[in-house]
Amino acid sequence: MKARHERIALIVGGILALGLITGLVLYALQDNISLFYSPTEVKSGKAPRDRAFRIGGLVEAGSLVRQPDGVSVHFVVTDTVERVTVQYKGILPDLFREGKGAVAQGKLTGEDVFVAHEVLAKHDENYMPPEVAQSLEKAHREGVGKAAGTPAP
Repeated sequence: MKARHERIALIVGGILALGLITGLVLYALQDNISLFYSPTEVKSGKAPRDRAFRIGGLVEAGSLVRQPDGVSVHFVVTDTVERVTVQYKGILPDLFREGKGAVAQGKLTGEDVFVAHEVLAKHDENYMPPEVAQSLEKAHREGVGKAAGTPAP
């Protein structure tokens, strides 16, 4: 075989190996990727029912209910348009409060209840996770547009 053919075979083999490695890495990460959905997207059916994802918004005032066991809680997350009930068993972050932003990671049940295995709270007065801020802004624009009878921008 000529040197030119050997170089072409080496390049093609390298490209195939790189493609195989990329495919294996993406397949391995598939279970670890957690997408973000707002309560409006969850209620409209855009969120997966068979995979874990993140939901975020404001913890609705008066919705936090602690169970007698001391570690089980349920609360409502809202984006000011839709509401989703979240169940969580564990210790909530110190900064978790009603009326403040929160992000929960878990799965949606058949009863449209989100069962979280992790709950995150904002870390200071000026910070809100970007996904939560964007979904609240979008919901506010759509809500204002619906209330005024005009389409949202």
